[in-house]
Amino acid sequence: MRTQSHRLSRRGLIGSAAALAAAPSLSFADSAAPAAAAPLLTTPATPNGQPWTRDAFQTAMAASGRPVTLTDDQFNAIQARKPAAMKAIADYLKMRLGAADPLVLAAFQALPREYYHYIYPEHRSTCGDAYDQPPKPWALGYGSALSDYLGQAYMTQVCKPGPNDVSLEIGTGSGFQSSLLSRIVKAAYSIEIIEPLGNAVHKIFTPLGYDNITTRVGDGYYGWPEQKDGFDIIIVTCAAQYAPPALFAQLKPGGRMIIPIGQPFKQGQVFYVYSKDESGKIHSRRDMGCFFIPMTGTMMKIPANEAKASPS
Repeated sequence: MRTQSHRLSRRGLIGSAAALAAAPSLSFADSAAPAAAAPLLTTPATPNGQPWTRDAFQTAMAASGRPVTLTDDQFNAIQARKPAAMKAIADYLKMRLGAADPLVLAAFQALPREYYHYIYPEHRSTCGDAYDQPPKPWALGYGSALSDYLGQAYMTQVCKPGPNDVSLEIGTGSGFQSSLLSRIVKAAYSIEIIEPLGNAVHKIFTPLGYDNITTRVGDGYYGWPEQKDGFDIIIVTCAAQYAPPALFAQLKPGGRMIIPIGQPFKQGQVFYVYSKDESGKIHSRRDMGCFFIPMTGTMMKIPANEAKASPS
């Protein structure tokens, strides 16, 4: 499984895959990284303005309804792996996009990724798997997964987030992608179609002090029309058979969207990157290959030839 994921990561982003539900978790004995380069950024993860310590982690986990107990050695072993992951992210963005956006790197540095590793139906933390090398997706349960961090970095930077932007994510999953965006943008919205997952993940943001994230359970095919001003950024984290027309309608002039398009559970999925110019015209670019679990709900019921015409 790890070898396959590594192969996929070299051709593009690795998305969530239901088959990963059986992937083995790393033991804490395996969590300590070999000697790694110094962190590219020295800003610590400081939820609610407090240092990110073992006690802070355990307190936040308990407050989110996911209690966990670690020893100091276990917690420190997780933290020891982060510098190597940060370097991998910076190197990957440089290779793919020419340079790593400092805002994206700072957002990754600020987030405690171990907080998002959790298998919800089993009520079990997999925090020891954070900052895995090579990176791959990890199961969340209910057929969903936490995408690998290189892919999340890529999707984020392609959308060029800024401090005045409002973002929309289709497919909340672990909540990591929306948390990442929230460290850069003014407000982050996210929709999850899997009700038990969406309800559980809704509780994880407040304990970290992330008060600019709004989530709900719903069908992402329709976007978030109640947000009348629309969105500067739309990130879709599930594979669509075509780009939903509502998402184009909700993209602001000057906005950017990235979406994986392809058939469910099949190779050949491809990122499409869209932008809307000031006149409202949509421009599209076919990007690199990827693999995600499918967008469900209305997407599975309305074939492309019956949906309103879209640039995809």
